[in-house]
Amino acid sequence: MRLVTLDGGVLGGIIGDGVVALRPALAAAQRAAGEDPRDTIPDDMVALIGDEAAMVAAGRALAFAARAENGALRAPLSEARLLAPLKPGKILGVGRNYGDHAKEAGGPKLEMPKIFLKPTSSVVGPGAAVRIPPAVKKADWEVELGVVIGRPARNVSEGVALDYVAGYTVLDDISAREFQFDVPLAMTSFAKGMDGFCPIGPCIATADEVGEPWALDVRCWLNGEEVQHGNTRDLIFPVATLIAFLSRYMTLEPGDVIATGTPAGVGHFRDPPRYLTSGDRLRMEVERVGVLEHTIA
Repeated sequence: MRLVTLDGGVLGGIIGDGVVALRPALAAAQRAAGEDPRDTIPDDMVALIGDEAAMVAAGRALAFAARAENGALRAPLSEARLLAPLKPGKILGVGRNYGDHAKEAGGPKLEMPKIFLKPTSSVVGPGAAVRIPPAVKKADWEVELGVVIGRPARNVSEGVALDYVAGYTVLDDISAREFQFDVPLAMTSFAKGMDGFCPIGPCIATADEVGEPWALDVRCWLNGEEVQHGNTRDLIFPVATLIAFLSRYMTLEPGDVIATGTPAGVGHFRDPPRYLTSGDRLRMEVERVGVLEHTIA
């Protein structure tokens, strides 16, 4: 499934070039089966992905809406206003986690993941116009695969870590580089945690939809120019390793997001450096997950 949050907080799913509101589609499926309609779709995405029965109901709703004769349940995706698919409880970022990006950034070889936090107040949805604070002059882009946790994970092993994944999304880890590199002590979470600095979307592609996350192309275009093109096979610490590592120290809960790192090609390490400015357009794609687009106000 490709799950979305529509304007007004309505939970839905993408079917081809259409979008479906889950609640009416489920009710229609139940009536067609001669059942009394029972609303088992929660009010928000975090509750949905954390409830196995609700996810089964969502799958039933989308399967029913996908039938040719049920086109009335589908609206054009191009006309839908999508919000961020979820408001994570916490966003755990991973720095320098692609081999090519670690090389361009320099520094010592990492022996364990480099973790930072992004607050939920930084989250915006697809199509957002992100406002960079006037005092920030070195705003940079980072396309990332986001891992959405589906059930509580504490002290899990790498061998079962992917069982705790609800799905995947696309994320832009916008970063104010002056607070990472131009201050005596790096303030990474602050640099990456400003309002709007975490566009997410357009959907959560469920784990069964994406399959194994070991070899997914990850790309970013700035104003139509490809500036990043990597693959998750280059991750220094793969998804399962990250889940196992983080769960040793904190409980990962449904709706938490792990931003797994970015490939080479960010603006700060170019010669000369290149930073985001008003009017810029960003398009970010993770293979089998989705395409996230947003602008800089």
